[in-house]
Amino acid sequence: MADDESGRFAAGQTALVIPVPEAEASVRTWRKRFDPAARAGVPAHVTVVFPFLHASLVDAATCAALDEIVARHPSFDARFGECGRFPGVLYLVPVPDTPFRRLTQAVVERWPEAPPYGGKYAPHPHLTVAQGQEEAVLDEIESGLRPSLPFTARVPTVDLVVHTGTEWRHRASFALR
Repeated sequence: MADDESGRFAAGQTALVIPVPEAEASVRTWRKRFDPAARAGVPAHVTVVFPFLHASLVDAATCAALDEIVARHPSFDARFGECGRFPGVLYLVPVPDTPFRRLTQAVVERWPEAPPYGGKYAPHPHLTVAQGQEEAVLDEIESGLRPSLPFTARVPTVDLVVHTGTEWRHRASFALR
């Protein structure tokens, strides 16, 4: 979820994330050491949109629209059984990924000014375990992680989180149907 590889976040940034508490037993130790978002208070998650709107623009009408958009989508289960990589990043692959993609698409259709990752990268649903590491470190993490895979997670909500300048805080949850 970091806006660059250093993991710095700005006060007022927001994100829409799908918390995956079922992942915590498998990834907590690795994320605390190797994922800046975890150290800043974000639980294991799959990102829907980051960055979303600045916190000053998120009002009751925004939350009502998010509630309506998210409620159009059914809750679902996702299996996390494989690791994937981006340069310097190790992540878990959710299967299926289509429901995650549909949520991102629905949010971006409503707020085209908030493209995922600022438009730098195409959305690719994933649960980050480590970032900003050499391949050898990612190999070690992946080896340590594999025995705890696979697991299945239920996806009932999308959460809005806000960065205070020092940490991420939960602001609201929106239920899938």
